[in-house]
Amino acid sequence: MYVGIDVGTSMVKAAAFDATGRQLAVESRPVGLDLHEGVVEQDMEEVYGAVVTVLEALTSAVDEPVELAGLTGQGDGVWLVDGEGRPVRPAASWMDGRAHELVDGWLADGTFESVFRRTGSAMFPGCPGPLLAWLDRHEPKALDAAKAALYCKDMVFQRLTGAAATTDVSDASMPFLDPRTRAYDNRVVEMLGLAHRRGLLAPVSDPVATARTRGEGLPSGTRIANGPYDLPACALGAGVTSPGGGLLIVGTCLASLVATTELDLTGEPAGLYISTDRPGHWLRAMPAMVGTAALDWVLSTTGVRHEEVDGLLAETPPGAHGVRVLPYFAPSGERAPFVEPRLRAELTGVCLESTRGDLVRATCEGIGYAARHCLEAAGLTGNLAVCGGGTRSSAWMRLLADVLGRPLRVVEGEVGARGAVLAAAERYGIGLDTPAWTKPTAVVEPDPDRAAFYAKGYEEHLDRLAGARARARQ
Repeated sequence: MYVGIDVGTSMVKAAAFDATGRQLAVESRPVGLDLHEGVVEQDMEEVYGAVVTVLEALTSAVDEPVELAGLTGQGDGVWLVDGEGRPVRPAASWMDGRAHELVDGWLADGTFESVFRRTGSAMFPGCPGPLLAWLDRHEPKALDAAKAALYCKDMVFQRLTGAAATTDVSDASMPFLDPRTRAYDNRVVEMLGLAHRRGLLAPVSDPVATARTRGEGLPSGTRIANGPYDLPACALGAGVTSPGGGLLIVGTCLASLVATTELDLTGEPAGLYISTDRPGHWLRAMPAMVGTAALDWVLSTTGVRHEEVDGLLAETPPGAHGVRVLPYFAPSGERAPFVEPRLRAELTGVCLESTRGDLVRATCEGIGYAARHCLEAAGLTGNLAVCGGGTRSSAWMRLLADVLGRPLRVVEGEVGARGAVLAAAERYGIGLDTPAWTKPTAVVEPDPDRAAFYAKGYEEHLDRLAGARARARQ
């Protein structure tokens, strides 16, 4: 069997596949997030322990030898480790907002734009540049004690294998990597005031690093590959590799990705270019901060259970009786398709007659509008695949197709883990039938009348957003 490991923000998963791409089994374990006053951190030992636990459960459930393992996981954040890959402090999550004042300053003095023009990366508070700069100012002893500032999957890879600290071009893409040379841009490191911390940046392994496991979770000697991280891994798992094709990941993060061979560092600085395993091929990424997390907050606040969502969406008409939601709930603001650290969610049109269904539909519509904005900014021209936890709601998928005004190739299952296996197989020279591995589960067509309604609603969304962004800067 082939094993894909996906170390997510709130859930760690491991999936087993046969040689045809059929998913045999999945094991998962939740992991905690410590949120307080804009700070979002994770316990690295808890995360690594969850990885070992799901792998042990998976290999016990499927009584077949492990041919190969691929590893992916959440990107960004700062995971400070010692020489053995063990934590020197809790991991700072990509959701962390403590460095927003640094980003505000860099936006004002031109540093933000200068970095984008060199790397194609629009920094946000939870990416390594601002976080490392914040830690250098406020927790220098933690940086002094660290051997490397890694990303999530890199810490797991080092612990599973004992290999030296390393990362890959996909994770390194934000914010220090020059996408043309596929190496760190030392001038960017200097611009962020981190030249004296340059040694913390792990060497970039290009192509992705490989090693053999030491026996925790997987049998000793199992071949494993480190990367790419979850966004490009999902693109591989969904078969999005041709220029113009796109992927929408409806997960904790609402991520829009478009494959491209063109590197355009002009225009409004936003999103990033993710370098892939093929030089000259990138993913233009617009990873919005909040996806299903926005809906989860509304559901918990209104007391609606997840299994009630489809029924409420079916009962409530398009437009949600005038209720509108700007779904920017993240404590660190928004990062795509624009950067606005102080932007917050807004609910309008609510009155005593508004129902729970109105709030749920308006939130789903707002997320759809945000997705459309991101996909347009990323340059979508081809087919669109969609994956993530949101695909479990058939009613939401129909709503998304209508809001986006285009068919959706729904790819279900553990798409990131699937992509990690495909990347590992490529790295090890194992031939797998990629079209069979990435075949969509269904295709959802938009309704023409509803699509026309939402086209007008999208323009209204952009107007409301412009006003909210102006207020956020006051």
